[in-house]
This record gives sequence, C-alpha cells and structure tokens, in this order.
Amino acid sequence: MSVEAAFEKARAEGRSAVIGYLPAGFPDHSTAVDAIRAMIDNGVDAVEVGLPYSDPVMDGPVIQRATEAALAAGFRVRDGLAAVEAAAGSGAPILTMTYWNLVERYGVERFAADLASAGGAGIITPDLIPDEAGPWLAASDAHGLDRVFLVSPSSTDARIASTGAACRGFVYATSVMGVTGARTQTSSAAPALVERVRRLAPGTPVAVGLGVSNGRQAAEVGAFADGVIVGSALVRCLLEADTPAAGVAAVAKLSAELAEGVRRH
Repeated sequence: MSVEAAFEKARAEGRSAVIGYLPAGFPDHSTAVDAIRAMIDNGVDAVEVGLPYSDPVMDGPVIQRATEAALAAGFRVRDGLAAVEAAAGSGAPILTMTYWNLVERYGVERFAADLASAGGAGIITPDLIPDEAGPWLAASDAHGLDRVFLVSPSSTDARIASTGAACRGFVYATSVMGVTGARTQTSSAAPALVERVRRLAPGTPVAVGLGVSNGRQAAEVGAFADGVIVGSALVRCLLEADTPAAGVAAVAKLSAELAEGVRRH
C-alpha cells in the first residue's frame, strides 16, 4: 500500500491516519520487526522506521536511548533497509526516518534504489530542506519514492508553500519547537499550523508529530489533522519492557489505543 492510499483509506473512513515510529535494530533486529508488524496489525496506517544516528538533533531522550543502544549493538544502514524489507507487505506503507548524512554517505542514488527494492515507500528527512535536496528530488522521482519534509510553527508562509510543493506523501508538521517526546498535553500551536499548511500547500495531507502519547491525544489531533504521528510513546513500550515479547505486546496495546482514538473522534 502507498502512503497516498493509506491516507485515502483513513479519509474514506472519516478519520485521521495513525503513523507510528520505531527505530530499526532496537532492542534487536527481529524484535524491532515484530513490533513494526504489531503496530500494523493493531491499526497503525503507516510506519516510520528510524535509522539510528550518532547525532540525533531532533530526537528526545527516549528515542536517543533506543538509537544509542542500536548503534552500540552494531547497527548499520543496511540493517535499516533489511528491517524495511522484512516489514514491507504487512499491510501498511513503510517509510524511513533518517538524518540526511546517512543517506549522503551511503550514496543518494544507491539508497533510493535499495529502499525501493526493499519495498519502502519513501523517506522523512528532518534535517534536509527542499532547497538543498536536488539529488534526493531527482532520485526519489526516478525510483517512485515519497519524500516528506518538515514545517514548524516558526516557518514562514513562503517556506510552508515551498516545502508543501516539494513533499509527496504528506507534510510533516512539528507541532512544538524542540525535540521529540511524549507530552501530557498536545500543542496549542498545532491547529493553526495545520490550517496554514492546508491554505498554503493545498492537496497534500498534513500529519502532526511531536507529543502524542495516548488515544485521547490522538483523538484531539485527529480532529484537525490528516495524520497523527506517534514515536516516543511507542519506543518507550520497548524501553521499559522486561522482555522483548512484553515490549512487542505493549506496542500492540498502545497501537490499538491510538487507532481507537482516531476512530472515536
């Protein structure tokens, strides 16, 4: 299934799509793949597979702990592609969430070709702006991959318009200024940012990330956004579990809660 099809399916059901994030290689390769499949089996519409990186400027403490453990265990980019390939075909599109340096070092054309071959849908690039993305725009067009760039409450109207025009799949709206992490309340800036993106970049779905941790918050964000992105809360399920199996079970339970939340709205 493509990212576009996932959003169309959610829209047809009168709800927002749920997008879940987990890093590849944590706590190990097989458990990470099992957790990704558990998310999809329990209602998550699209998955972000994070590629652990040594300088994660956007990631909060929960995701940093997980990615540091994966790196210490020997994670390499090829392991992330293997995770995508193992989860592809599970019923939801799989995107990679990656800092650009990893792609550049791997080789932009090579990465695009290998991701497409693995069944990946595209890439979310938190530290790459469209102005500097010429090689990736060309490679993603050549291999039919989606590209997701970020906007924030501080983005100018011109920046939102140009970013939205460059996106394919959805626009990632960061609802707070700062690093990732589950929060007790969703951002009050998020509805206004979504409205601006829809006005300035019409036609592309808008998904809101940074802060959602439970079904109630998913329902709140789903009331005004096309997609609800959840990361740290799902990663915490694996971090705090006594066993890998318990972690996967916790991921499944939270995924079902998030899916029920957007449907409740």
